[in-house]
Amino acid sequence: MIYDDLVTQYQSLFEIDSNINRLVKDIELLNYVNPLNIEHEKKAFYSAKYNYEPRLNYPKIKFNGYKLHRLFFSQRLERIEDEDIRKLYEDIIYDHSGLIECIQNIGKGKKFYYNSLRSFGTPTEKDIENATFILRFDDSEFDQDMLPMYSAKDAQEYFDEFAKRYDFKYKTIFSHNIAAAAMVRNNTQTLVLRKNHKFSKNQLEVLANHEIGVHMVTSFNSLNQPLKIFSNGIPNNVVTQEGLAVYSEYMSGCLTLTRLKELSYRVIAVDSLAKGYDFSGTFDLLHGQYKLNRDKAFSITLRVHRGGGFTKDHVYLSGLNTIYNYAQEDGDLDVLLTGKMAIEYSDVVKKLQDLGLARRSVHFTDSYLNNDNSNTNLDFILKSLR
Repeated sequence: MIYDDLVTQYQSLFEIDSNINRLVKDIELLNYVNPLNIEHEKKAFYSAKYNYEPRLNYPKIKFNGYKLHRLFFSQRLERIEDEDIRKLYEDIIYDHSGLIECIQNIGKGKKFYYNSLRSFGTPTEKDIENATFILRFDDSEFDQDMLPMYSAKDAQEYFDEFAKRYDFKYKTIFSHNIAAAAMVRNNTQTLVLRKNHKFSKNQLEVLANHEIGVHMVTSFNSLNQPLKIFSNGIPNNVVTQEGLAVYSEYMSGCLTLTRLKELSYRVIAVDSLAKGYDFSGTFDLLHGQYKLNRDKAFSITLRVHRGGGFTKDHVYLSGLNTIYNYAQEDGDLDVLLTGKMAIEYSDVVKKLQDLGLARRSVHFTDSYLNNDNSNTNLDFILKSLR
């Protein structure tokens, strides 16, 4: 069915979808929760011998939260006749409402933390058991590929070459103000690299398969969809999207035990928020108790304490576990790559596809097809997770 005919047949749905699309333009949480003064506060923290609570500054909010809430909940969802699709849009509105609350409370301590819990949850006992199980394995063997040798400019060249396997073009910018080494801004199809970061060969491979092989792939797939919800995000999509991204690392053969342990340390760090640890406490847990080197310990601590307690980082490991098991059971990965999808909504998205309201993926993560994984130790670990 051609697009104009679809819009005519499902006029109310497209109007609501378009309204929501206009409302979410400024609700990109990662644009607000990344501090503006990371390097300054990192130096202050080290100078104080780790006994200092960083005073982090954040970008100014570009929207009126109250007005956005009111406009979201004024959508007449009863005009959507299909019950499953109507429920999907209800969930989307509640999800975006939660993100507005998160953004409005960045830097406000527990207020932000409780809203982060609502949007991203916190590690379960199973998650913590999986993380501690992984941390028992020894990854101390020297590997030259893990040495940080490449600049952000080198990384850009590597990623540009890697991306030639996909039929899309994205922008690259450099920033001091991101907590990660690299991230994708979905709404502008932009790859952001941390300007002063030194990348190892393995990290280049990991980030290429993670950021471009999944996050950029799903960003561009979403642009091909008739409905904008695939770009703006299905509820709870972070677990699925990060799971897909780490699974891409695994299938490409570049996932290491060191990387898996890093994701486990993130789970431990997020759990420390629930236990009331402040920034110094979480850092001491990672650096003092787990003997993680101070830069890695600071990076993970910053990621989870930014905003006032950002719980998102625990989902990487649980997401990998979910997607690994899903793929082992021959689950349909294509439907999960159609945009910013969540595995829980696969059935309703397949219904949308049957109605012509959604399309299959134009771009498909090549590591899933090539399957260059040959690490039997990682196979054992992933199969052993609860």
